[in-house]
Amino acid sequence: MLTKAELLERMKHFNVIGLSIALIDDGNLSVVEGFGLTEVGGTNSVNLNTILNACSISKFATAMLALELVGRGTLELDQDVNDKLISWNVPENIHTQSKKVTLRNLLSHHSGFIDTEGSYSEYNSADGIPTMVDILIGKTSFSPEPLKVKNEPGSVFQYSDSGYCIIQQLMEDASGKPFKALMREMIFEPLLMKNSTLEHTIPDRDCSCFACGHNKEGILVEGKYPIYPYPAAAGLWSTPTDLAYLAIEMIHSLNGCGKLGISQILINEMITPQDGSPWAGLGVFLDHSDRKLEVTSLGWGIGFQSMLIVHPHIGKGAIVMTNTDLGVHQSKGLIGELINSLS
Repeated sequence: MLTKAELLERMKHFNVIGLSIALIDDGNLSVVEGFGLTEVGGTNSVNLNTILNACSISKFATAMLALELVGRGTLELDQDVNDKLISWNVPENIHTQSKKVTLRNLLSHHSGFIDTEGSYSEYNSADGIPTMVDILIGKTSFSPEPLKVKNEPGSVFQYSDSGYCIIQQLMEDASGKPFKALMREMIFEPLLMKNSTLEHTIPDRDCSCFACGHNKEGILVEGKYPIYPYPAAAGLWSTPTDLAYLAIEMIHSLNGCGKLGISQILINEMITPQDGSPWAGLGVFLDHSDRKLEVTSLGWGIGFQSMLIVHPHIGKGAIVMTNTDLGVHQSKGLIGELINSLS
């Protein structure tokens, strides 16, 4: 790993204002460190309790929740989701005649839904907080046209926030509970993820606990705290420590000793390539190129970037979160340099 002096120098080089890291070794949390500031020009330092925008790493948390609900019999991986959806249904068309959309399809981005260009932006107060049904039927700027299947389910990989919006509604309809409550009761609380939230607002009293977003020049972004009002896809605010607890649960569940009770069979499904795409698991991405399975989840939004990487079979991993969007893929910036220094 880079020395502290080297890391601070690289942060300066990339204009990264704040960074937080957690390392996993032998299936346990081994290192937690914070560097820099929560806001450029401010006085609050990033520490192990500083909460950052996890953006699309939300999908990993959503996938773990989905597997928990499958294990309890609330959902099924390979059932037509319309069998459980109540508030909205996947519209039938030529692409759904032979194959139906399933939870497995949605989790692995093979559902046939393609996000409209420019959709799923950050929250705009002028639009208000939409319901998930409003998003699905195309009544909001976040997804300005009704969702419809555009490829046969299972046939093509297409990264899709739309799919995770459907998963959120599916969970709510099947369980009778709000998505946020499900995540809190079934994931955050049992795993002691005390610094994780899906709320749409940052309470004034807690602002010092949250990192502000910055652009690639290190300039504060408008609004400081970009919010994405579709929690299952991108609404998670968290810390590397909390995300490490989630990754450790995956590791332990793979060995039959997780806290949540997700079976080894279901965790193996999560880290198995889906529908002929070797890189696509259930809510995570996979790489076998270095002869050991590498599981990743990436977060990238306005003012923030993050990366979760786990080697589940050997119990190692790293979570890096920054409050700066460098405008390049995580592997090509400071996060990539830091991850590479660990190998």
